[in-house]
Amino acid sequence: MSFMEKLPTSPKSPLRRRRSSWTGPWLNHPTTSFKQVVSAVIQAQSPRSRFKSLSSDFSDVDRTLSLSDSLLLKILEKLPESQNEDVSLVCKRWLCLQGRRLRRMKVFDWDFVMSGRLVSRFPKLTNVDLVNACLNPSRNSGILLCHKSISFHVSTDSSSNWDFVEENLLDNEMVDRGLRVLGRGSFDLLKLVVINATELGLLSLAEDCSDLQELELHKCSDNLLRGIAACENLRGLRLVGSVDGLYSSSVSDIGLTILAQGCKRLVKLELSGCEGSFDGIKAIGQCCEVLDELSICDHRMDNGWIAALSYFESLKTLRISSCRKIDSSPGLEKLLGSCPALESLQLKRCCLNDKEGMRALFKVCDGVTKVNIQDCWGLDDDSFSLAKAFRRVRFLSLEGCSILTTSGLESVILHWEELESMRVVSCKNIKDSEISAALSSLFSLLKELTWRPDTRSHLSSSLEGTGIGKRGSKFFKKR
Repeated sequence: MSFMEKLPTSPKSPLRRRRSSWTGPWLNHPTTSFKQVVSAVIQAQSPRSRFKSLSSDFSDVDRTLSLSDSLLLKILEKLPESQNEDVSLVCKRWLCLQGRRLRRMKVFDWDFVMSGRLVSRFPKLTNVDLVNACLNPSRNSGILLCHKSISFHVSTDSSSNWDFVEENLLDNEMVDRGLRVLGRGSFDLLKLVVINATELGLLSLAEDCSDLQELELHKCSDNLLRGIAACENLRGLRLVGSVDGLYSSSVSDIGLTILAQGCKRLVKLELSGCEGSFDGIKAIGQCCEVLDELSICDHRMDNGWIAALSYFESLKTLRISSCRKIDSSPGLEKLLGSCPALESLQLKRCCLNDKEGMRALFKVCDGVTKVNIQDCWGLDDDSFSLAKAFRRVRFLSLEGCSILTTSGLESVILHWEELESMRVVSCKNIKDSEISAALSSLFSLLKELTWRPDTRSHLSSSLEGTGIGKRGSKFFKKR
């Protein structure tokens, strides 16, 4: 008997224990498909694999396990936003990756901030809105109050003073603690929206988030603005002082001066519900030399503030919205200057029956090339005639100016020699039948014209010949 014949043939023999190889199934079974072999390779080499044996079915293998997180993130970024929630439900790994994809977040739960889960769950956030999380809503109430960026539930037993937000706000110390937790996070915060913060909270945030570029402060005050200078890279700022029925605070000339001296690199600024006067606006114009866009909403400023607009040498866009008045006493017209770089004037939802304020505003903005007036009341022919002060208007947009007439419009636009485009929508006193030959000739020279002054007549002309609007004469004829 030879030596080979004496070898043990037991299945438990150590000589039969060979280390498994990924080529085994392919060599021993020639009918094995190539996909099954590749599946075995992926399972053997992937550190995330949980399989203990080779699978014979390629469809049972998670092929994304062999992909790195960075590569899988690039793939997930190609998906539409509507599938974000579905992606996070696939597995824990995809849930974490989806959290790394989000860049903006509106937070509704303050405990989510204080626990640190906001930072750990979404480490790449750049835009955070904490306003709704700073409220203590009444969960049992079915009344939902919404005001622009704020929405919260209102209890039926609320007091009669209607300051719902004032009553349900978190205290200053709690908000500041949340800002410190947020600042210690690892993400690079670029924009923050917060309410009822203090100077200390803003200072701590500025130390940890040096790249902060946009800031929106609700219920802002002069004391809060003392910490604004620490935000060295701030480019956009929105200050909301008081909102009728929600909360009240005060931003005066003191706060505006602190702002001007601390944020000299501002490009965009919005003052909403703020007080102040000529001195505060002048300080901003002199210190913020690169300010490009200024928005004033629901202002409570003293008379004479319009004259300070001439100190804005780089201002290109001026927006005035939701103001009950413009400036009742702007001062002598001969003392008013002008904004040299101003290109666009936008008036929205304002009361424009103040002739002196309108005259001063148009005088300061005499070099604009774009004029947009939307849903403003009090703009009659006399008020609009003051727009002849504009010297270089190329685009005019009128919407919702219900008492302006055709003759009032004609008297002004025939005076503008550089007018190229015009848009007139929902101005019911401007009639097609009142268009003169001179106005018709001007329309033919415009590069772009949108003419829908009377919505009712426009609808009637578009439905002409269809039979619609004739009290059922087409379908319900008498027999």
